[in-house]
Amino acid sequence: MIPELGHFALALAVILAGAQAVLPLIGAARRDAALMAAAPALALGQMMALAIAFAALLWSSLVSDFSVYNIAENSQSTKPLLYKITGIWGDHEGSILLWCFILALCGAAVGVFGRALPAATRARVIGVLGATSVGFVLFSLTVSNPFVRLWPPPWEGQGMNPLLEDPGLAFHPPILYAGYVGFSIPFAFALAALIEGRVDAAWGRWVRPWALAAWAFLTGGIALGSWWSYYVLGWGGYWFWDPVENASLLPWLAGTALVHSAIVVEKRDALKIWTVLLAIGTFSLSLCGTFLVRSGILNSVHAFANDPARGVFILALLALVIGTALGLFAWRAPRLLPTGIFAPLSREGALVLNNILLCAIATVVFTGTTYPLFAQLLAGAQISVGAPFFNAAVLPLAIPLFTVMVIGPMLSWKRAALGPALIRLWWVALAALAVGAFARFRMAVFPALGFAASAWLILGAFVDIVERIRLFRVRLAVSLARLGGIPLAAWGGAVAHAGMGLTVAGIAGMAIAEHRIIAIPVGETVELGGYQWTLADLHDVPGPNYRARVADIRVMRDGRVIAMMSPGRRSYPLQRTTTTETAIRTNLFRDLYAVLGEERDGKAVLRLHVNYLAPWIWLGALVMAAGGGLSLADRRLRIGAPLRRMSARAVSA
Repeated sequence: MIPELGHFALALAVILAGAQAVLPLIGAARRDAALMAAAPALALGQMMALAIAFAALLWSSLVSDFSVYNIAENSQSTKPLLYKITGIWGDHEGSILLWCFILALCGAAVGVFGRALPAATRARVIGVLGATSVGFVLFSLTVSNPFVRLWPPPWEGQGMNPLLEDPGLAFHPPILYAGYVGFSIPFAFALAALIEGRVDAAWGRWVRPWALAAWAFLTGGIALGSWWSYYVLGWGGYWFWDPVENASLLPWLAGTALVHSAIVVEKRDALKIWTVLLAIGTFSLSLCGTFLVRSGILNSVHAFANDPARGVFILALLALVIGTALGLFAWRAPRLLPTGIFAPLSREGALVLNNILLCAIATVVFTGTTYPLFAQLLAGAQISVGAPFFNAAVLPLAIPLFTVMVIGPMLSWKRAALGPALIRLWWVALAALAVGAFARFRMAVFPALGFAASAWLILGAFVDIVERIRLFRVRLAVSLARLGGIPLAAWGGAVAHAGMGLTVAGIAGMAIAEHRIIAIPVGETVELGGYQWTLADLHDVPGPNYRARVADIRVMRDGRVIAMMSPGRRSYPLQRTTTTETAIRTNLFRDLYAVLGEERDGKAVLRLHVNYLAPWIWLGALVMAAGGGLSLADRRLRIGAPLRRMSARAVSA
């Protein structure tokens, strides 16, 4: 009965989403107050219907109702409670339902927190979100129905993919989806502005917090996914330019450009057309990532199984949503008259260059990710584009991007002089050069360049704060008093930029990591990174639903035991799967990393790594996300946009 209730709620959500898509837009066009006022209620209704559907699927998982095909395929009665809960979004059908629910939450959030918006604008935004929801909820109801029944039901389910039974991956999808789907709100604001024919500073103020929240969630989601790959898959790295990894990086790059571009719209009433296009492009890239992951055309450990029907449906939905948005942009964008004027050498100019570089990197990543697909489709050629291409193409763009990230905030709005900005940064540049020169004596050029860039970003992030409080130029008490008056948005930007510096330092540290793959018998010792690694024992360990082979490794340095590590391999008979259990010991400055491979001729194959500064990669990403949250706490963003002023230049719909 509960699955049928969930199925009914899913069908009801389609109807409510359709009403949400049609009635508010009609009301805004006719200036019908009643229809516009219905928008928040319809959004909340759709959200509640999907909440019921989601709860029904969760209940089916908790009680192990194997008459539901989705539960029988992806769960079992002995699965821990945590993974019974989080496992419902570990498969295709559940993840799509989660996507729909978060999309409905976005509409409800605009309805609840958008009361300060003009009625017509709020109605249009909620209407666009409803139209987007219709497609995804229909997708869930038809070709991805999580409530399909199985008769006769099996006594036991097939169980979850063991790779997914991990706390990191348990929380990775909802956080990542909150970022993906969160960009639907700036997308809806962009289409609402195109329909209305008006973008101004108030619009920039409305869009910015929603884009910032989505960006922060997406940053955290990508970091969790990268961390999971590092400690679960046993590859020993943090990013492999895997197509599905790239699918999440693309909207992050475009979203970063959108967050910065919205500042220019808000502050200077400029870059309006470009910002609208970025809002459309960012959500479009989120949808493209959905297609790449769920169509089955990618070979990736992250991708879902191949299903042509689902792929065709998502491709059609993708074409409809993106095509409609771009068509509306081509038709209405010329009406958005540019008003803000600024010199190339200004803070706005630096943000424009920032946008160009971010979009150039996104173009490189998109080209490298999709080129093999088109090569196979058009020429039948099997081509692989890997890390060497991406590293060689992205690095030349990243260096000027990092340079602009520090210099840009030092420039004034509208028109600036480069000399005074560089004078304020002299000590930052000197420190970065010193770090780079010191590193170069001990390592290759690229890691040294990375450490120099990290010092430049971290120190440069707080130069604006130092200048605001006039540190060392006035009495310390005065500087501390001025510190309290700095807006949280300024702190948030500085923290986010410093977080990028931490991540760059971690990447540079991984560039000098040492690793070794060796087959050794029990009792033998090998040297790596100044440590002595001894294979002390090999033994079997029984598990509740698996058999494990575990290696005990003793790590010593200077005659002292540093760590005892126990990497292993688990075999799951029910799923016919073997997984790697990585052993990691960290002190936040270096990771000792061990993986157990196959046994050959009485010897165990070990993959050993000494990864320097590896934790800084994910720590930096979390600091970046925290910077976004700190900016959201700024009162200027919480109280909403300033009132619009009537202008003869405004173009009404």
